[in-house]
Amino acid sequence: MYLYPKINLHIHSNYSDGKQTINQIVKRALNLGLDYIAITDHFTNSWKSWVSTLSNHEMISNYLVEISQTQRYLKKNDRQLKLLKGIELDLGSSEQFIKKFIQIDKYDLVLFEYLQSYESIAFLKNIINFWKKSIENLNNFPILGLAHFDPSFFISGNLDTFMNFLKDYYIYFEFNSSYPSFYSPQYIIFFEKLKEYNIPVGIGCDSHNLSNLNDIEEPFEMIVYYNLENNLDILIKTLKTKKLV
Repeated sequence: MYLYPKINLHIHSNYSDGKQTINQIVKRALNLGLDYIAITDHFTNSWKSWVSTLSNHEMISNYLVEISQTQRYLKKNDRQLKLLKGIELDLGSSEQFIKKFIQIDKYDLVLFEYLQSYESIAFLKNIINFWKKSIENLNNFPILGLAHFDPSFFISGNLDTFMNFLKDYYIYFEFNSSYPSFYSPQYIIFFEKLKEYNIPVGIGCDSHNLSNLNDIEEPFEMIVYYNLENNLDILIKTLKTKKLV
């Protein structure tokens, strides 16, 4: 029996390349009995910028307002679903673009995609440190996660250095049902390190359609396979106590 909260922290709406509206996503999530979801539309001015993305202040403002309105509706009507206001940041984006458009204390969750080198770690550290200095109350700082992270880019390197980075910046690893090869047993040493360093893990489906909004069973089975239930518990505790912005 699935005793854990049902979470999908990686969902795209029609504000980027998703097919459904935020309202349609939330309605379906309620029908499915999901407990935690995050709308995480794309943000990039990199190679994927041809995709519809959150690329200007007006669009971002409308996006945040709509999610906030839905959060208030869920709270007012005492629904069990907790909706996080998220964004998926392409690390190929320029530093200037990120700093100009992302007001970090407006988000509950930030996913980073395409972390593929130690140079990109240095870039990400710089961005996170900038964000932390830009806000007065760090309690408003969002949860951070790695979107569909590919361990092959780091598996032959110094994993302890990488794990210390994740631990120091409290960044979780996403078991993503749309990228099952990224949690393949060939990377068992990587997952053993996640366990050793108590790195939080979460579940996301990279949902662009309602059809895979509830594809959480396989990622959870792999979390159990790698004995990472305690790591999942770390993130769930954070989700339970997270005050939405």
